[in-house]
Amino acid sequence: MLTSQSRFRRVVVTAVCAVAFVNTCCLHVLADRPPEDLARFFSPPQSLSNDHNSYKSLLVFDDRRPVRTPDEWRGRRAEILKTWHEEMGPWPKPIEGPEFEMVESVSREGFAQRKVRLRVAPDRVTEGYLLVPNESNHRPAVLVVYYEPETAIGRGKEERDFALQLTKRGFVTLSIGFDPRVIDPAKSGLALQPLSYLAYAASSAYSALATLPEVDAKRVGVMGHSYGGKWALFAACLDERFACGVWSDPGIVFDESRPNVNYWEPWYLGWDPERTRKPGIPTPDNPRTGAYKRLYDAGHDLHEVLALMAPRPFLVSGGSEDPPERWRALNQVVAVNSLLGVKDRVAMTNRAGHTPTPESNEQVYRFLAYVLK
Repeated sequence: MLTSQSRFRRVVVTAVCAVAFVNTCCLHVLADRPPEDLARFFSPPQSLSNDHNSYKSLLVFDDRRPVRTPDEWRGRRAEILKTWHEEMGPWPKPIEGPEFEMVESVSREGFAQRKVRLRVAPDRVTEGYLLVPNESNHRPAVLVVYYEPETAIGRGKEERDFALQLTKRGFVTLSIGFDPRVIDPAKSGLALQPLSYLAYAASSAYSALATLPEVDAKRVGVMGHSYGGKWALFAACLDERFACGVWSDPGIVFDESRPNVNYWEPWYLGWDPERTRKPGIPTPDNPRTGAYKRLYDAGHDLHEVLALMAPRPFLVSGGSEDPPERWRALNQVVAVNSLLGVKDRVAMTNRAGHTPTPESNEQVYRFLAYVLK
């Protein structure tokens, strides 16, 4: 039984460890509280605030030892990261000195639009657009990912011009994109699940952005919508150099009742060198394959990946695939942040449909301004 004095010592030690952990991992110091117009998004609805049992606790090691201190969380975090990398395939060595090749530069109102090429993986050079506000120096930056780079700069569907709108608000942005179905581990020689490959590509893009004099390397976030949200989620969680993440309705947990939360597909986590499944929700005739099957069967879920963000902030811009009920998983990440001595690092907004709206986008831009500027 602990005496009051020993309990006090334990609290002090835990607090000191928490501060040390946060100073090591969190690259940007947030204000004490979110601004008034964002504060409500950092808490679940009251009906879900006490739901801590729908998902397996993150504060337990695989051998069932409890995680009680920030130092023990470091070990648990390493365990989670190891498990997921082992299932998805190890990353190749980082690209040495990734740098942008300029293709063309166009002056737009208040910023330069540079079409660039960049090697993002040993087998892939991709094109993208680097948008740089005039008179930039040491600014926050956001990597925007999608099927192609044009949409985010205003040449695609409405309400998906994230890079353009963020640059108008003073951010340096880089828009890149390609279809995940072009990733073929069998041909590339990289035995890597496509979603992890995409995270690796985003990591390479971060490395290139961080070399630019216009960019503050400690204030770089990553965001995406739908497929881009899945990509940005894995990028931010697997590379802690990203200061924050924004994920627009990707499906933040495994959910086989929702066809669009399709992590089981071979272009995400279901790649299998022995067989290729047909697209669609897993059934007895069209079963799970690849890393998705192994992770699902072993009881893993994406809240483990989300926890790799702690204590870095992130926003889920939820729609049809990520309704308020997803707080059941997010509560587990909040518990990790509480152990680390921080709060207001997990936020969620909600809209009715999958498509972004002017309101949901404004919430995204306000969140990024809060955490990065």
